[in-house]
Amino acid sequence: MRPELREKIAAVCAHKINTKGEAVGLSFYAFFANKNDDPELLMEVATWWRGTHKLDHFEKALKIKQMIEAGC
Repeated sequence: MRPELREKIAAVCAHKINTKGEAVGLSFYAFFANKNDDPELLMEVATWWRGTHKLDHFEKALKIKQMIEAGC
């Protein structure tokens, strides 16, 4: 996954955790605007989320942040 995308995911997760607490969940759609203008980027995240790691549609933001920071 692109480094800038990893940074964005970590930042979004951190923001969600800071505003809603460590138990907050999210889907990979949380990293995109309501109108996705970059389907290739969306597929990159979807492949990482569902294809590579077999994650559920909703996961804890803390788990995703830790995975991203660990280089998964």
